Amino acid sequence: MTGNKGEWSEIYAFLKLLADGKLFSADENLELIPNLFYPILKVLRTETNGHRNYIRNSTIKVIDPQKDLILLEIPIAKFATAATLLLDKIKSSATTTFAVAEIEEFLEFIHVRSLKAPSADKRDISIVVHDLRTNMTPTLGFSIKSNLGGPSTLLNAGKTTNFVYRIIGNPFSQNEIREINAISSRSKVRDRLAAIRAKGRTLEYVEMTCRNFNINLQMIDIRMPEIIAEMLLLFFDGKGNGTKDLVNLLERLNPLGLDLGLHHPLYEYKVKALLTDIALGMTPSTLWNGRYDATGGYIIVKAGGDIVCYHIYNRNEFQNYLLNRTKLDTPGTDRHGFGSIYTFNGVQRINLNLQIRFR
Repeated sequence: MTGNKGEWSEIYAFLKLLADGKLFSADENLELIPNLFYPILKVLRTETNGHRNYIRNSTIKVIDPQKDLILLEIPIAKFATAATLLLDKIKSSATTTFAVAEIEEFLEFIHVRSLKAPSADKRDISIVVHDLRTNMTPTLGFSIKSNLGGPSTLLNAGKTTNFVYRIIGNPFSQNEIREINAISSRSKVRDRLAAIRAKGRTLEYVEMTCRNFNINLQMIDIRMPEIIAEMLLLFFDGKGNGTKDLVNLLERLNPLGLDLGLHHPLYEYKVKALLTDIALGMTPSTLWNGRYDATGGYIIVKAGGDIVCYHIYNRNEFQNYLLNRTKLDTPGTDRHGFGSIYTFNGVQRINLNLQIRFR
């Protein structure tokens, strides 16, 4: 098997959680909370040749649930050894994509045939835990994010995440359009917007290119597309990239004219809701009905190898983590179709793209 650091991190989390038998919660600063954890009873996987259940007790039993058959019973220590070895390989790898022969042999032995969970939804791992608060044993789906490699994305860029703005003012000549579109500096989108403004024009949000994403955002808040459009303008104007910093600017500038007279944190509340819904279920191109795929929450593999989670019970900490640890980023302009002036129905426009990445 060959995989990238993110895929190997998912396997590390699978091995490590079964070895430790506990999933610890984190505070908003990603610090482990020692007395708040969920005992792990079982991990569920879907493989190319069927479902596999990994039941943790004094040993780990590998079960074929469809046949109600015990395929294997092995000591927990073997999972701990494999997890430690894999962590070292992930940390020491000089390449993004690599193979780990020793781990592949162990995975084959324990009936793991693929590195990554199916991508139909946000969940990367399904775990049956003992909920000490309710004394129930729910099956929870978690999305896994890793700090072992480069910063991962919360919202991937695509042509579906473009926001459209019309250029207000006298139309540019074709020579001016070519001149601005030819700007190819490292921060070319930012510099192109600066050139537009330097010539006395302004930008006004019109619409999103993806109707589905627009409606998904309106599910969260009817004015969410406008809020994000204003955040993108602040970002590409060079006013900041951290989500929290941009939200603070929105609160101060109040571009939507919301009633902030009683100091309600309206922009912060709405953006937190957006980040949470993206993290747990909503994607741009898929019809979203408001239901979460990652019903348990988020699992974070920390840089040192510790694993923590944010569960529905510590929603406030999770939302603060998302707000404080994410930023807007600039993806490739050519690939995603934004950052250049164009004419549509006689109106000059420019698209800006939304991508949210962990810091």
